[in-house]
Amino acid sequence: MDRAGKQELISTLNTSFQDTGSIVVAHYSGLTVAQMQNLRKRMKAEGATVKVAKNRLVKIALEGTDVASIGPLMKGPTILAFAKDPVAAPKVAVAFAKDFDKLVILGGAMGSTALNADGVKALATMPSLDELRAKLLGLLVAPATKIAQLSTAPAAKLARVFGAYANKEAA
Repeated sequence: MDRAGKQELISTLNTSFQDTGSIVVAHYSGLTVAQMQNLRKRMKAEGATVKVAKNRLVKIALEGTDVASIGPLMKGPTILAFAKDPVAAPKVAVAFAKDFDKLVILGGAMGSTALNADGVKALATMPSLDELRAKLLGLLVAPATKIAQLSTAPAAKLARVFGAYANKEAA
């Protein structure tokens, strides 16, 4: 790779690091090409990106970003997984690491907070942003539904009582 290509990669990584919700750093030594393609496909389905780049270039790209704390993790054959949704990349990475033990999660970062491997696993157990929005919307709609049910309940009870008396007299 020539100098211009390296500069372009560094600037691309830098903008990606600034726009990301979380980053996962892992060792991928021993994974086959098919397994790497499987990982990339899973990440893409969740809106995450997987990058393999030279550690030195990644360290340069990390300078001046909130996620600069992952710099010391960049040793050996490392892979970066990142997404705008803070839990998307950790969820896929942890699930993939359970299936394929060759992927070893080293740590990561969420904003300016550095995460160790256990922190990434804890982040993976959290619901995604869309799931949280759905739960919040469900909580907001639930009181209105309850009020509507309560307001119609007395009328329904009266109708059942009248219906029972009508059936009783007809019999």
